[in-house]
Amino acid sequence: MTASLPRQASPPDEPPRPPEDRGHMIRRRALTLLIIVLLIGVPAGYLVISANQSRDSGKDKEEKYSARGLTEEWPSRVQRRLYRVPIPGSSEQVAYYETNNWKTSRLYVQFLTSNEGLDNFLKTIGTSSDALKKDDIAISARDQRVVRWKFTGPGPWSGLRHAQKNPAPTQNIVVNWSKPGHPMVYVVSRTTP
Repeated sequence: MTASLPRQASPPDEPPRPPEDRGHMIRRRALTLLIIVLLIGVPAGYLVISANQSRDSGKDKEEKYSARGLTEEWPSRVQRRLYRVPIPGSSEQVAYYETNNWKTSRLYVQFLTSNEGLDNFLKTIGTSSDALKKDDIAISARDQRVVRWKFTGPGPWSGLRHAQKNPAPTQNIVVNWSKPGHPMVYVVSRTTP
């Protein structure tokens, strides 16, 4: 035996409603369906479009800035401090480029300095010129492509990888010694937030 709910009687002063005709029922159901589509479909569609735009925006920014390449100026003091790239004060031909994503941030820097400037730079980051290894291209091919560096010109070349525990950045360094007394230094400093 199934229980049924009591039916509410219509108020005594209201005349009884005529039964709903088929056309009215179809219009009512169509209107209900339209309301459901508008309440659910429009926000869902907006979320899909927004997510795609957000994802594409990150790719577009990366392509835009990598196409632009290195900026011929000094990185800000905050960037130099964050990535621990203390460029010697008398350096020339300074240029940089920064990339950020949710996993890793990198600062690409190049500068022309003196032998003393290089020694001071390496000492300040916690290593020394003795750590440089001849013909060691310590910057990966991937990082070279990002800023269009090619370590194929006249050398000699040397490099080192200065790894540190998080949150301190890891620096990969390549030095070109083709100008005696004025090494060209290339640095990729990587940090993980």
